[in-house]
Amino acid sequence: MRHIPLAWLQLSREKIRLMIALAGIAFAVILMFMQLGFQAALYNSAVRFHQNLQGDLILISARSKALSFMEPFSWRRLYQVLGVNGVVAVSPVYVGFADWKNPQDGSFRTIYVYGFQPYGSAFQLPEVSQNLDKLKLNETILFDRASRSEYGPIADTFQQEKVVLTELGGKRINVVGLFTLGPSFGADGNIITSDSNFLRLFSNRRSGEINIGLIQLQPDVDRQTVLNTVKAILPPDVRVLTHQGFVQFEKNYWQTSTAIGFIFTLGVSMGFIVGTVIVYQILYSDVSTHLSEYATLKAMGYKNQYLLSIVFQEAVILAVLGYIPGFALSLGLYDLTKNATFLPLEMAFDRAFLVFLLTVLMCSISGVIAMRKLNQADPADIF
Repeated sequence: MRHIPLAWLQLSREKIRLMIALAGIAFAVILMFMQLGFQAALYNSAVRFHQNLQGDLILISARSKALSFMEPFSWRRLYQVLGVNGVVAVSPVYVGFADWKNPQDGSFRTIYVYGFQPYGSAFQLPEVSQNLDKLKLNETILFDRASRSEYGPIADTFQQEKVVLTELGGKRINVVGLFTLGPSFGADGNIITSDSNFLRLFSNRRSGEINIGLIQLQPDVDRQTVLNTVKAILPPDVRVLTHQGFVQFEKNYWQTSTAIGFIFTLGVSMGFIVGTVIVYQILYSDVSTHLSEYATLKAMGYKNQYLLSIVFQEAVILAVLGYIPGFALSLGLYDLTKNATFLPLEMAFDRAFLVFLLTVLMCSISGVIAMRKLNQADPADIF
């Protein structure tokens, strides 16, 4: 008797009920995967610009909150750092929003604009380095080919070797190259240009006010020592961060200063609760249906521990069988969403493992609650 797979036999006997249970679990799995995936895409897209900056240390205003809220500071602060031992170069970066005119239909849409000195690339983007000479010309920009389609067929038109002329911030511009960065939750597209072109586009900005300062260090220098030295010589109106610290600075904003992180976490919790309720209803119904059989097993001498193990096995079987289609469908939805939004939505091993653990936990909790029904399996009731 102990070698008979009672848990599977009981679940598979009512095939329609089993399919409904698996569909419910798969839905809960998909919901958790999508919420966790959107959350990861939010953080990853928000820091793509940061990760592609060419700098060992990053200087920003102490009043800056995130890339969308970068306050300007005097570039004198950046050039003060040149006197520190271990520093080999500094580079200013300008950040702003401007209205892009779709050259096809004339509509306007906000886009990120980044300006830098085109004498040495401030970005870890090969296509930017290849187009430095072109950016030295007036009214020239590089366009992000991964920007959303609402900006117009810019990449396709340029790759057909056609001239792409339009307006940015009410000023005439010419697209002279492409690069790949991708949209974020802050903006749907990106533009890179020279510092002189940036200041022409943003006539209200002064050349001496920058948003980000990039600091290059000697390869063999102790970065933490240089960072401490820079902090000591600069006033408190600026902050100095490591490259990774600047990435974490952006993530912290989205995690703690916005409701988006909480919303995605709540979505995962709701999926977990929905799945728990569905599995509980299935297991409770199964135990109720077979209550007399459980009472018979008790009368034959089987202990409550054995009966409880059957219900727990059913919970684990449901978790595994429900997870598989949920995982497969989530992969398809990830690809669909990525192609539609250009967000970095990809499956990660740690996320797949986390959702699997949550699914097993979800079903196990349901099994524990449903096991209480076994206490009513009294052998005296059937004799």
